[in-house]
Amino acid sequence: MLLLAGLCVAAASLPTERAAARYGPRAVALFREWNQQLGGLQGVEERQKLSEVNQFFNRRILYREDIDNWGVQDYWATPLEMFGKGAGDCEDFSIGKYISLLVLGVPPDKLRLIYVKARIGGLGSTISQAHMVLAYYASPSAEPLILDSLVTSIDPASQRPDLIPVFSFNAQGLWVGTRSSDVSKLTRWRQVMDKMKNEGFTF
Repeated sequence: MLLLAGLCVAAASLPTERAAARYGPRAVALFREWNQQLGGLQGVEERQKLSEVNQFFNRRILYREDIDNWGVQDYWATPLEMFGKGAGDCEDFSIGKYISLLVLGVPPDKLRLIYVKARIGGLGSTISQAHMVLAYYASPSAEPLILDSLVTSIDPASQRPDLIPVFSFNAQGLWVGTRSSDVSKLTRWRQVMDKMKNEGFTF
Protein backbone atom coordinates (compact mmCIF):
# COMPACT_ATOMS: atom_id res chain seq x y z
CA MET A 1 0.00 0.00 0.00
CA LEU A 2 2.86 2.42 0.76
CA LEU A 3 4.14 2.93 -2.72
CA LEU A 4 7.11 5.09 -1.70
CA ALA A 5 8.05 3.59 1.66
CA GLY A 6 11.27 2.09 0.35
CA LEU A 7 11.88 4.42 -2.56
CA CYS A 8 15.32 5.96 -2.82
CA VAL A 9 15.31 9.34 -4.55
CA ALA A 10 17.99 11.94 -5.01
CA ALA A 11 16.57 14.62 -2.76
CA ALA A 12 13.92 13.32 -0.40
CA SER A 13 11.74 10.39 0.63
CA LEU A 14 8.56 10.03 2.65
CA PRO A 15 8.05 8.79 6.19
CA THR A 16 5.84 5.79 6.89
CA GLU A 17 2.11 5.77 7.51
CA ARG A 18 2.91 5.19 11.18
CA ALA A 19 4.39 8.70 11.34
CA ALA A 20 1.19 10.13 9.87
CA ALA A 21 -0.91 8.22 12.42
CA ARG A 22 0.31 10.43 15.26
CA TYR A 23 -1.78 13.24 13.77
CA GLY A 24 -5.00 11.25 13.58
CA PRO A 25 -7.17 9.43 11.02
CA ARG A 26 -7.52 12.46 8.74
CA ALA A 27 -3.74 12.64 8.42
CA VAL A 28 -3.56 8.94 7.60
CA ALA A 29 -6.25 9.21 4.91
CA LEU A 30 -4.60 12.20 3.23
CA PHE A 31 -1.16 10.62 3.56
CA ARG A 32 -2.42 7.53 1.73
CA GLU A 33 -3.86 9.66 -1.08
CA TRP A 34 -0.67 11.69 -1.31
CA ASN A 35 1.53 8.60 -1.28
CA GLN A 36 -0.56 6.97 -4.00
CA GLN A 37 -0.49 10.09 -6.16
CA LEU A 38 3.27 10.49 -5.89
CA GLY A 39 3.76 6.82 -6.71
CA GLY A 40 1.71 7.29 -9.88
CA LEU A 41 3.79 10.29 -10.95
CA GLN A 42 7.14 8.53 -11.02
CA GLY A 43 8.70 8.83 -14.46
CA VAL A 44 6.40 11.49 -15.90
CA GLU A 45 7.70 14.83 -17.17
CA GLU A 46 8.32 17.59 -14.67
CA ARG A 47 5.54 19.86 -15.91
CA GLN A 48 2.99 17.12 -15.24
CA LYS A 49 4.46 16.62 -11.77
CA LEU A 50 4.02 20.34 -11.10
CA SER A 51 0.42 20.31 -12.28
CA GLU A 52 -0.65 17.21 -10.37
CA VAL A 53 1.05 18.23 -7.12
CA ASN A 54 -0.39 21.74 -7.34
CA GLN A 55 -3.87 20.36 -7.89
CA PHE A 56 -3.62 17.86 -5.06
CA PHE A 57 -2.90 20.47 -2.41
CA ASN A 58 -5.20 23.14 -3.82
CA ARG A 59 -8.12 20.70 -4.04
CA ARG A 60 -7.63 18.47 -1.00
CA ILE A 61 -6.45 21.02 1.59
CA LEU A 62 -8.59 23.88 2.88
CA TYR A 63 -7.02 27.31 3.13
CA ARG A 64 -7.08 28.47 6.75
CA GLU A 65 -5.08 31.14 8.55
CA ASP A 66 -2.69 30.06 11.30
CA ILE A 67 -4.61 31.85 14.03
CA ASP A 68 -7.66 29.72 13.22
CA ASN A 69 -5.73 26.52 12.54
CA TRP A 70 -3.12 26.63 15.30
CA GLY A 71 -4.12 29.47 17.61
CA VAL A 72 -0.97 31.49 16.81
CA GLN A 73 -0.22 34.20 14.29
CA ASP A 74 2.51 32.36 12.38
CA TYR A 75 3.12 28.61 12.28
CA TRP A 76 4.92 26.63 9.59
CA ALA A 77 3.48 23.12 9.48
CA THR A 78 4.95 19.94 8.07
CA PRO A 79 2.87 18.12 5.44
CA LEU A 80 1.80 15.55 8.06
CA GLU A 81 0.70 18.27 10.48
CA MET A 82 -1.26 19.92 7.68
CA PHE A 83 -2.88 16.60 6.79
CA GLY A 84 -3.95 16.21 10.41
CA LYS A 85 -5.85 19.49 10.22
CA GLY A 86 -6.92 19.07 6.62
CA ALA A 87 -6.06 22.75 6.28
CA GLY A 88 -3.15 25.16 6.08
CA ASP A 89 -2.05 28.58 4.98
CA CYS A 90 0.23 29.70 2.16
CA GLU A 91 3.46 28.60 3.85
CA ASP A 92 2.06 25.12 4.52
CA PHE A 93 0.86 24.70 0.93
CA SER A 94 4.23 25.84 -0.43
CA ILE A 95 6.16 23.51 1.87
CA GLY A 96 3.94 20.56 0.97
CA LYS A 97 4.38 21.16 -2.75
CA TYR A 98 8.14 21.65 -2.35
CA ILE A 99 8.58 18.37 -0.47
CA SER A 100 6.33 16.52 -2.93
CA LEU A 101 8.40 17.63 -5.91
CA LEU A 102 11.66 16.73 -4.18
CA VAL A 103 10.29 13.25 -3.49
CA LEU A 104 9.39 13.02 -7.19
CA GLY A 105 13.01 13.66 -8.07
CA VAL A 106 12.78 17.28 -9.19
CA PRO A 107 16.29 18.67 -8.57
CA PRO A 108 16.31 20.91 -5.48
CA ASP A 109 18.04 23.75 -7.31
CA LYS A 110 14.95 24.05 -9.56
CA LEU A 111 12.69 24.89 -6.61
CA ARG A 112 12.48 27.91 -4.34
CA LEU A 113 9.90 29.06 -1.85
CA ILE A 114 9.35 32.78 -2.35
CA TYR A 115 8.08 35.18 0.28
CA VAL A 116 6.14 37.91 -1.52
CA LYS A 117 3.92 40.88 -0.93
CA ALA A 118 0.63 40.16 -2.70
CA ARG A 119 -1.49 43.10 -3.86
CA ILE A 120 -5.06 42.70 -2.70
CA GLY A 121 -7.76 44.09 -4.97
CA GLY A 122 -5.80 44.36 -8.20
CA LEU A 123 -2.68 46.08 -9.51
CA GLY A 124 -3.93 49.57 -8.68
CA SER A 125 -4.40 48.69 -5.04
CA THR A 126 -2.00 49.92 -2.37
CA ILE A 127 -3.08 47.15 0.01
CA SER A 128 -0.71 44.20 0.22
CA GLN A 129 -0.30 41.21 2.46
CA ALA A 130 2.48 38.75 3.19
CA HIS A 131 2.18 35.60 1.10
CA MET A 132 4.30 32.62 0.04
CA VAL A 133 4.43 30.72 -3.25
CA LEU A 134 6.59 27.99 -4.74
CA ALA A 135 8.66 28.74 -7.83
CA TYR A 136 9.98 26.22 -10.36
CA TYR A 137 12.96 27.06 -12.60
CA ALA A 138 13.31 24.76 -15.64
CA SER A 139 16.90 26.05 -15.94
CA PRO A 140 18.98 28.53 -13.93
CA SER A 141 18.20 31.34 -16.39
CA ALA A 142 14.55 30.41 -17.02
CA GLU A 143 11.61 32.51 -15.94
CA PRO A 144 10.10 30.76 -12.93
CA LEU A 145 6.65 29.20 -12.90
CA ILE A 146 4.56 30.05 -9.84
CA LEU A 147 2.58 27.49 -7.82
CA ASP A 148 0.15 29.41 -5.63
CA SER A 149 -2.34 28.23 -3.00
CA LEU A 150 -4.82 30.92 -4.04
CA VAL A 151 -4.62 30.50 -7.84
CA THR A 152 -5.36 27.22 -9.60
CA SER A 153 -3.24 27.86 -12.69
CA ILE A 154 0.55 27.65 -12.84
CA ASP A 155 1.72 30.86 -14.46
CA PRO A 156 5.08 32.40 -15.41
CA ALA A 157 6.21 35.03 -12.93
CA SER A 158 5.74 37.77 -15.55
CA GLN A 159 2.01 37.00 -15.54
CA ARG A 160 1.80 37.53 -11.76
CA PRO A 161 2.49 41.28 -11.38
CA ASP A 162 0.35 41.16 -8.24
CA LEU A 163 3.24 39.42 -6.46
CA ILE A 164 6.24 41.45 -5.32
CA PRO A 165 9.19 39.17 -4.34
CA VAL A 166 10.91 39.88 -1.04
CA PHE A 167 13.23 36.88 -0.60
CA SER A 168 13.46 33.24 -1.66
CA PHE A 169 14.89 30.09 -0.14
CA ASN A 170 15.17 26.33 -0.31
CA ALA A 171 17.10 23.69 1.64
CA GLN A 172 20.36 24.92 0.09
CA GLY A 173 20.23 28.68 0.57
CA LEU A 174 18.50 31.99 1.16
CA TRP A 175 18.43 34.75 -1.46
CA VAL A 176 17.54 38.42 -1.29
CA GLY A 177 17.69 39.62 -4.88
CA THR A 178 20.96 38.17 -6.23
CA ARG A 179 22.63 38.03 -2.82
CA SER A 180 22.75 34.64 -1.13
CA SER A 181 23.27 33.76 2.51
CA ASP A 182 23.03 30.88 4.95
CA VAL A 183 19.48 29.50 5.06
CA SER A 184 19.94 28.55 8.73
CA LYS A 185 19.31 32.23 9.49
CA LEU A 186 15.67 31.60 8.59
CA THR A 187 14.54 30.22 11.94
CA ARG A 188 11.06 28.98 11.01
CA TRP A 189 12.40 27.13 7.99
CA ARG A 190 15.08 25.46 10.10
CA GLN A 191 12.45 24.48 12.66
CA VAL A 192 10.07 22.94 10.12
CA MET A 193 12.93 21.06 8.44
CA ASP A 194 13.91 19.63 11.84
CA LYS A 195 10.30 18.60 12.49
CA MET A 196 10.10 16.83 9.13
CA LYS A 197 13.31 14.92 9.80
CA ASN A 198 11.92 13.84 13.17
CA GLU A 199 8.80 12.58 11.37
CA GLY A 200 10.91 10.44 9.06
CA PHE A 201 11.37 12.58 5.96
CA THR A 202 14.86 12.30 4.52
CA PHE A 203 16.62 14.97 2.48
